Amino acid sequence: MRLAPVLLAGALALAGCGKSEPPADNAPGGEAAVETPAVAPTAAMGEQVFRRCVACHTAEQGGSNGIGPNLHGVVGAAVASKPDFSYSGAMKAKGGVWDEAALDAYLKAPMKDVPGTRMAFAGVIDPTDRKALILYLEEQSK
Repeated sequence: MRLAPVLLAGALALAGCGKSEPPADNAPGGEAAVETPAVAPTAAMGEQVFRRCVACHTAEQGGSNGIGPNLHGVVGAAVASKPDFSYSGAMKAKGGVWDEAALDAYLKAPMKDVPGTRMAFAGVIDPTDRKALILYLEEQSK
């Protein structure tokens, strides 16, 4: 039994052998390296991500509002512009248009992007998932 901790420590030390160095933060020429996803995001992937949203939102044309507004046509629309939905004061005050950048920032961390929003959702952390979700919402906006 006294030998077990020594063997475990040795196995852990060997497990780290042969691992490559992490990639440098900067690409040659001083430009920041751009991380490319292993799989390019698609609207079909976004439909899967949207499943996290269906407890509160719909996205089909003519769909009803839920706890959150129907998201059909949201891409390119003015913020808080659905006339049949009661938005929070914070969302009304946000202003602007739901373009890709605005959606990306909001979907990443809704409560951080619009303090006071009623959307109690932690956010879509993975940037590939966010891009796929935006592609899906864009497709649903046609």
